Amino acid sequence: MKTTAIATSRPLYPSWLRLTARTPDFVTLMKPRVMLLAIFTALVGLMIAPGHLDPLVGSVAIVAIAAGAGAAGVLNMWYDADIDAMMSRTAWRPIPRGKISRPEALVFGLVLACGAVAALAIVTSVRAAALLAFAIFFYAVVYTIWLKRSTPQNIVIGGAAGALPPVIGWVSATGEVGLEPLILFLIIFLWTPPHFWALSLDRSDEYARAGVPMLPVVAGKAATTRHILIYSALLAPVSALPWLLGFAGLVYGVTVIFCGGIFVGLALRLYGSSNADRKAAHRLFAFSIAYLFLVFAALLIGGIGNRESSKLSWRAAAACSERARTDVFPNASQAACNTTSASAKEA
Repeated sequence: MKTTAIATSRPLYPSWLRLTARTPDFVTLMKPRVMLLAIFTALVGLMIAPGHLDPLVGSVAIVAIAAGAGAAGVLNMWYDADIDAMMSRTAWRPIPRGKISRPEALVFGLVLACGAVAALAIVTSVRAAALLAFAIFFYAVVYTIWLKRSTPQNIVIGGAAGALPPVIGWVSATGEVGLEPLILFLIIFLWTPPHFWALSLDRSDEYARAGVPMLPVVAGKAATTRHILIYSALLAPVSALPWLLGFAGLVYGVTVIFCGGIFVGLALRLYGSSNADRKAAHRLFAFSIAYLFLVFAALLIGGIGNRESSKLSWRAAAACSERARTDVFPNASQAACNTTSASAKEA
């Protein structure tokens, strides 16, 4: 009787409380650090875009993009749980530790992805939502399921998914893709290979044990450092394009020249280092994170300063286009076009 009394007096925790206790594990599945990078670059794309976007709409758009990036991370961890368990860098993740099951992760990732895409379609445009859906699909299916375990160029091709957030942010604000977000896409696309190859150099033994054909595992250290140097040398001038083409101001120009010089210098040092020197790879990997944040932060600062000018130029182009389409009031259209163009030149 006493045993029965003790058993029935044991507290029964409701399911919602057990779920709350596992919330940190679900957050970990979303790769918060990668999410932060996606949020920041998407915010830059949204903030420097011409036109006006309601702050509430913009906030919901950023949350939706963040959820989409998180969903891609969840689906990545769902599929990669087997190789994550073999690597010390990833063995602590929730699925290898048994905190969350693979079916739970799959359902969570799919629900999060669908919710993010639907929310972005409702608050902004179908075009922005389609880009977000494509980014999630590309990262979860094309990169994670197909490329990662089949080719040493997995990072190069798969990097397109991580380069899309600023484009999605821009399209959320304007409804259209322009030259500026495509340049931002290209910056992140060229930044991704040296960033991840530097990491894989430092962890090449683990990738080899897990059977992932990263470039250092397949081609060796010399070929990898040569590829890193090539991509770093391409990244420096491409990163300067927003300044050279007038999309960003002097602050951005100085920042990108300074940071680009350090990036290429670290790549050169890594290229000339010995096979046993992992410190050079780690230094480049660590600085690459700072590089992207500094470059986009400078772009955000300079972009906001130039935004009114971009708005006026955009409106001037629209006014001229409207004049070309109508013959009803040609004189009035000409006056509006001239006035707006003059305002843009003053700005």
